[in-house]
Amino acid sequence: MSFSSLGLAPSLINAVTEIGYQEPTAIQSAAIPAILRGEDVLGAAQTGSGKTAAFALPLLQALLDNRSGPRQLHGLVLVPTRELAAQVGESIRKLASHLSMQVKVSIVFGGVSINPQMMALRGGADIVVATPGRLLDLIDHNALKISRTAMLVLDEADRLLDLGFSEELNRILELLPKQRQNLFFSATFPPAVQALADGMLHQPTRIEVLSEPVSKPDITQRAIMVDVPRRTMLLKHLIQEHKWSRVLVFVATKYAAEHVADKLNRNGIRAGAFHGEFSQGARTEVLGDFKASRLQVLVATDVAARGIDIARLPAVVNYDLPRSAVDYTHRIGRTGRAGESGVAINFVSAETEQHFRLIEKRQGILLPREQIAGFEAVETLPPAPANSVTDTVNGGIKGKRKSKKDKLREAAAAAGTASDE
Repeated sequence: MSFSSLGLAPSLINAVTEIGYQEPTAIQSAAIPAILRGEDVLGAAQTGSGKTAAFALPLLQALLDNRSGPRQLHGLVLVPTRELAAQVGESIRKLASHLSMQVKVSIVFGGVSINPQMMALRGGADIVVATPGRLLDLIDHNALKISRTAMLVLDEADRLLDLGFSEELNRILELLPKQRQNLFFSATFPPAVQALADGMLHQPTRIEVLSEPVSKPDITQRAIMVDVPRRTMLLKHLIQEHKWSRVLVFVATKYAAEHVADKLNRNGIRAGAFHGEFSQGARTEVLGDFKASRLQVLVATDVAARGIDIARLPAVVNYDLPRSAVDYTHRIGRTGRAGESGVAINFVSAETEQHFRLIEKRQGILLPREQIAGFEAVETLPPAPANSVTDTVNGGIKGKRKSKKDKLREAAAAAGTASDE
């Protein structure tokens, strides 16, 4: 199938040709005709499969067909992170730059001053790519109106429909016109999110290309048993052994990101930390250094798990396992993109073995447990108390650690004993 067979305007065919797109991906072939027919679309496809162009091309065509008179907002694209906003917005701008008609694409997100974004919106915009919080800030400042928006796109819709974004999303939906076209795209749609989407979409065309071989990324997944204190040295060993030009390492907390990056630097490996408490300027700088190979290792929290496109990234390491199978999908999807191959390595300890088994079950995989010479795991998990309950969310054992109440009681008891003495 070719782009010319999808019903796109000649100017858009020329645009994709000039950019270098050879032929549409599976999600593009299925979604573009449905969107051009004006249908709501619920699209699920692996990360790196071309979802952005799947909605950007018909969005631009609708703009070409319908814009007349003063500029007003035609398409609103909501994304969960700043990095994804910048990436999606630049992708749309790149496509639009090859058109004869001037298209204004505004990219807005938090973490930076709102004033330049307000100035950029003077005179309106054709397409706005935004994070929900900053979009509402701009609406509250009367810098933007969305009451006549024709098309709403939710990219990474599962995260946007998560409880963390539900309040902002509901406010936005109330301000949008009732009559509009809705496009939801993501790599995963858990049942709870699916139910919410069902209530918001009108007779949507459902597109599922996860199982198609052409869309399945070439990612070799590995599970290495290692004791927690030895993970950093094992990471160093793997980087040196495989001579990875770059590797993205996922950890659970901002402290771990900075701690692991510091230890790698002290061992002669150029590493940087990346987490949500960095300013937007700092995040942009460290990500730029990593993409330009000035850093060999990026140690990141899950803020880097979605939307960040790093060309030819050879490896991802789950230093700390993700909290859920959904997050696992997005983490490992940073490698093996655009037809490249990659490797995803998971560090599994005795304490996290049960949790990783749950991830394997949800992913439909079963990985052999490897032991690396010189780093063999020796720790074992102590038997659980008879009244303990399995924690299926984190993969641990409830009741293993003392609760805050227990600690307070012990402290009070100890203070009482001391006063008696």
